[in-house]
Amino acid sequence: MADREPVAERPFSADDTVPTPWAEARGRLEKAGTYWLATARPDGRPHVMPVLGVWVDGALSFGAGEASRKGKNLARDPRCVITVGRRALDLVVEGEDAKVSDSARIHLVAEPFASKYGWRVTVRDGVFYANGASTAGPPPYAVYEVTSTTVFGFDTDETFRSTRWRFQRELVP
Repeated sequence: MADREPVAERPFSADDTVPTPWAEARGRLEKAGTYWLATARPDGRPHVMPVLGVWVDGALSFGAGEASRKGKNLARDPRCVITVGRRALDLVVEGEDAKVSDSARIHLVAEPFASKYGWRVTVRDGVFYANGASTAGPPPYAVYEVTSTTVFGFDTDETFRSTRWRFQRELVP
C-alpha cells in the first residue's frame, strides 16, 4: 500500500485561506505515542481504548487481541475513529479498519513497533506474540490497519490551521 494523499483539504475557518499541509499532520500522526481507538459495541454504545500504533505506507497499524472488546467490535463493524493529541495539533482520523492477514505485511509492521516503542514482537501464524502490551490485552495480537477516509486537525496554537483532509475510499477489486 503506498502512502495516500488527500483528494481534498479545507481550512475550518473562513479567516484561514491556507490549510495545514497534509505532510505536517501526517508527521505528527506518525510520531504520536498513544492513540485512542473508538469503536462501537454491538448495542451501539461507544468503546474507546488506548492503542500503540505505527504509520506504515499510508495506514495506521496497531495490535489487539481478537477476543478483546475492540477486536470483537472491529470484527463486527470496521468503522472506527483514532484520535491523538500532539503539541500544536490534535488529530481525529475517521476510517475503516481491516485485519491484516498478509504475512509479509505483518512482518513489515513488526519492525516499527520495535523502533518506536521498544516492543519486540514475534510473528507466528499471522499474529504478533509479545509481552508488555497492556493496551492490547493478552497475546496473541491480530494486526489491524486503519485506512483513513477523513482526518481532522485542530490547532492548539498559532503554528497550524485547523484543517479537514478527505481521502479517496479504497476500492476493493
